[in-house]
Amino acid sequence: MYTIVDIETTGNGIKGNKITEISIFKYDGYEIVDEFTSLVNPECDIPYFITGLTGIDNQMVRDAPTIDQITDKIIEITKDTIFVAHSVNFDYNVIKNEFKNLGLDFVRKKLCTVRLSRKLLPGYNSYSLGKLCSSLNIPLTDRHRARGDAHATTLLFQKLLRTKGADIVFKKFLNSRSQEATLPPALDREVYERLPEVPGIYFFKDAKGVIIYVGKAINIKKRVLSHFYDKATKEIAMCQETADIDFEISGSELVALLMESDAIKHHYPKYNRAQKRNIQQFAIFSYEDRNGIFHLAHNKLKAAPNPLTIYYSATDCRAVLQDLCKTFDLCPKYCHLQEGVSHCSHYEITNCSGICRGTEDIAHYNAKVSKAIAVVKEQHQNFVVQEKGRTVEEQAFIWIENGRYAGYGFVQKEETIHSYENLDDFLIRKKNTLETQRIVQSYLLKNPKKEKFHLTNPIL
Repeated sequence: MYTIVDIETTGNGIKGNKITEISIFKYDGYEIVDEFTSLVNPECDIPYFITGLTGIDNQMVRDAPTIDQITDKIIEITKDTIFVAHSVNFDYNVIKNEFKNLGLDFVRKKLCTVRLSRKLLPGYNSYSLGKLCSSLNIPLTDRHRARGDAHATTLLFQKLLRTKGADIVFKKFLNSRSQEATLPPALDREVYERLPEVPGIYFFKDAKGVIIYVGKAINIKKRVLSHFYDKATKEIAMCQETADIDFEISGSELVALLMESDAIKHHYPKYNRAQKRNIQQFAIFSYEDRNGIFHLAHNKLKAAPNPLTIYYSATDCRAVLQDLCKTFDLCPKYCHLQEGVSHCSHYEITNCSGICRGTEDIAHYNAKVSKAIAVVKEQHQNFVVQEKGRTVEEQAFIWIENGRYAGYGFVQKEETIHSYENLDDFLIRKKNTLETQRIVQSYLLKNPKKEKFHLTNPIL
């Protein structure tokens, strides 16, 4: 026995979504044996755009029963039946959540007519209820009202039951281990099955092939499946749009994190919220003026020649320059902590030896600046971090250049790398961003014993 269900709602996701109309047809496989249809008072305002779509407004539901007044009828008519709907997870989860809010359980086996149609009736451009019914000459009246959509879904379900191969498909879909009721309606099971159980990143794509979400995982297949079980509004909306999933394996979680960050900034997926902003970078650099005096200065990265180190705010740059001034007895004026002054008069840094007043030898001052530069460079050295490769025959590496993330790469274990020139052939160069900097720094802090190779000996 089946119950074919359709609901209209206030359109606020899942947890905040309230039912405004429900229609249930009880179907024995041959004919409709019972029906329950009712408007429902959601006890909240119905948005204008929902009224425009369904025609249901606040006035229509004012005297309608609330959901708690019809739960007994819903339980009675659906008891010992298989819950069927077009994109079943939406209708099922909204009803389940409404029951949960009342302290009630609602558990039924499920079948999705979108997934069944894609399997039994392949080749259609669209599997939306309206377009599918039009293609199959199934009458659909009163569109976007619960009874009209539920009745059309019943006629579609009847056709599916009598399609060649339906017995095998229905049996497979009802097998709890098949996860068919869990997968997004537009996603072929074969796409999910080919996902590997290894570290990497994955791409959710819509029906047009547009990437709508990028994620990373230690186990790609397991992480993707967790999205399908997640009942958060964003997750459900994302899964409803997902028609394909692609992936790239990474070999390790660290490489996966870096790959994910780069992919998000490249594709700007609809459902990724974090890491989309391109944060302005600043740099500390040095130069020699016409009098032969060495300066330390900071500017936006694009305007900084030969940067010594990179930061993500001008404030951070100034703080470092102040520390260098104090430590090496440098001049605030020539560290550009004071601009437009004939000589320094910094409120905090008072140990300038007089280069700005002409009382300190230039060579002596420049030697102090050179020592400061050497310390900065030493703190931002070149090294690589070795990671597991994508196969047992290769190794991955993360390249840090002048203290900045420069990219990652993969090398066959049979290769011997002696220099950066050798390593550069395998490097996949990537932008250093605030996120990648944090990823690498966090990893090194959590793994202080992780060996860093400085290329004085063969490293890989």
